[in-house]
Amino acid sequence: MKKAVICGYYGKGNAGDEALLTTLLQMLPPQIEPIVLSNDPQETAKRHHVETCHSRSALKVLATLKQADLFIWGGGSLLQDVSSLASPLYYCALMRLSTQLGLKTIAWAQGIGPLNHSLTRFVSKSVLKKVSAISVRDDASAKLLSDWDIDSFIAPDPVWALESAKIGNISSLARCKVAVNLRPHEQMSQQALTNLAKALNLFSQTSETDILLVPFQASKDLAIAQSLSALLDVPHEIIQKQDPRELKGIFKQINMLIGMRYHSLIMAASEGALTFALSYDPKVDQLMQQAQIPGWKVAEIPSSAEQIAQSWLECYSNNQPLSKQQRELFCQRAYLHRELLFRFL
Repeated sequence: MKKAVICGYYGKGNAGDEALLTTLLQMLPPQIEPIVLSNDPQETAKRHHVETCHSRSALKVLATLKQADLFIWGGGSLLQDVSSLASPLYYCALMRLSTQLGLKTIAWAQGIGPLNHSLTRFVSKSVLKKVSAISVRDDASAKLLSDWDIDSFIAPDPVWALESAKIGNISSLARCKVAVNLRPHEQMSQQALTNLAKALNLFSQTSETDILLVPFQASKDLAIAQSLSALLDVPHEIIQKQDPRELKGIFKQINMLIGMRYHSLIMAASEGALTFALSYDPKVDQLMQQAQIPGWKVAEIPSSAEQIAQSWLECYSNNQPLSKQQRELFCQRAYLHRELLFRFL
């Protein structure tokens, strides 16, 4: 057995990143023993039954790398400096250290950029030139690497291939269900939230549907879901699931998702639900193009609640979810990330 250190935004309670880890472990070759770097190693070990190491303990991380054979930098939009400079520099430092220690290093299922700062661009380029293999999940990332003369392999996000869990009825609500996933954003002001609530009330009353509010990261999304709940006067519930497979299973039981988070849209689309995006990030823009998802950028959401509700009603009444054939194709192509692991590990 070879040991592989797996690094990502794990143990932070973000359902999208936990789904990526679950999918990576699902795709990992059986002869590889994973050691996951996590901000909550006890919870990660309990959930996934793997060996873990605290991701912010430098001495423990160094000791873990020294006993490993492989390093997998696993999934997500981790190499971007919009949130902070610290995050991309941290992941680059780990990759540089792993290559210096002689570990075969793979950047897996990544979304590269935006990188607006000259320092993060320089460090990212120099580090990625030294890794063994790179897979990315969108054309923009592949183009950026190509501009740097770095080869990469492109396939849809691995969560398209995540196996959802069979769960019982998710809600006591009786009518057809529309899920809503919002996250904090500088342009998601209280006034904007109030406007969305008015639109949801109109939409729910006209379409005769009930509303499920689905936070993806409790530390950030739950408060906004609770604020939205207080503004709704139609039947609704807040639904939370910690297990990524169970979370994906929720979307088997809904008719439509109005979603901000990237992986909420993937989970809903892959389970056959209609999707409508509120995009806050270039990665969501890319996904909207890939999967033909209608929606708006957050900054371009109409100011009229009636106009918002009408657009949702048109999507609900006239649009079609991805066909079974289309969903299977996304899933099959997502498994190309698995082929990369088998090829290089």
